[in-house]
Amino acid sequence: MKKFDYLIVGSGLFGSVFAYEMTKIGKKCLIIEKRDHIAGNCYTENKDGINIHTYGPHIFHTNDKGIWNWINQFTEFHPYKHSPKVNYNDKIYSFPINLMTLQQLWGIKTPEEAKKKLEEVKVRIENPKNLEEWILSEVGEDIYNTFIKGYTTKQWNRDPKDLPTFIIKRLPIRTNFDDNYFFDKYQGIPVDGYTKIFERMLEGVEVKLGIDYFTDKEYWNSLADKVVFTGKIDEFFDYQFGELEYRTLHFDNKRLETEDFQGCSIVNYTDVNVPYTRVTEHKHFENSNSEVTWVTFEYPKDYTSNDVPYYPINDEKNNTVYNKYKELSKDVDNIIFGGRLAEYKYYDMHQIIGSALTKVKKEIESIRISE
Repeated sequence: MKKFDYLIVGSGLFGSVFAYEMTKIGKKCLIIEKRDHIAGNCYTENKDGINIHTYGPHIFHTNDKGIWNWINQFTEFHPYKHSPKVNYNDKIYSFPINLMTLQQLWGIKTPEEAKKKLEEVKVRIENPKNLEEWILSEVGEDIYNTFIKGYTTKQWNRDPKDLPTFIIKRLPIRTNFDDNYFFDKYQGIPVDGYTKIFERMLEGVEVKLGIDYFTDKEYWNSLADKVVFTGKIDEFFDYQFGELEYRTLHFDNKRLETEDFQGCSIVNYTDVNVPYTRVTEHKHFENSNSEVTWVTFEYPKDYTSNDVPYYPINDEKNNTVYNKYKELSKDVDNIIFGGRLAEYKYYDMHQIIGSALTKVKKEIESIRISE
């Protein structure tokens, strides 16, 4: 009899949700984590009374009441409305695009004027085939050049003409003064940081840090009846169909002897000549009264094997490669693949929780049938 019911590779959101739910029904789980901390990219650390989002800003948001109630069993949330600003050529604009943005750009004052102006500036493109064509067909050249073109080029290191439309379709475009980035009913920031959520979730679960699963894959697999794998799916299969591509990030964190550096949590820098894409001032996520502040300058860059893979590049070439790995994964017994890297898909946090809970439900049903 094996020592554990489940070996879970990775202590990020998918793996931790799975471990919590299976532990709750009496199953024994072992988590191994390559990094020296739990929580994956959600990891936060407290400095000067400020919870710093180590791997970039994370705002929890969802319309799913069930998922909102589920995550609230581990923390309380600060109410938080995400309203970033844009700095373009040293001018500050309201963002996402709303009536205030259009007033700043064109002097527009009413929703009716806004609708009329947007209709006038649209570039008439039938069946937009790429990101640039889609946004031009929605809002025209001024908005595209001010808010989208430079930021997107830096983020992906590609001409927007070479990027798929789905990347930009998440962006709200409004003709009223609503500057809430998300449409979701439930939004917030955990009062004591994201790491505490994971600590509470993993109470009673054995966790080993600093462990690279691939240094002794057979040994780790031998410890459990099943493996939950949340790492890179191409690495799991020894890159036999080639490597999947990602974009990664470099973070430059600074402690500043001032109470307030930029007046809000996030400012996007959309000028292509500014090397960073955004600056995060962490204290604004939870209205910290610290006398100092911490800010993070975020630089996108090409991914190498020594980096953290952040954003899957879901173009046609990469999706074709991923689908080969996905088909291969169906033939692997006793391995559950889940999460952003294993599914080669950009997930928001609530989506990962939903995906993990769905796979937990399926696993529990399978256990009941086998019994």
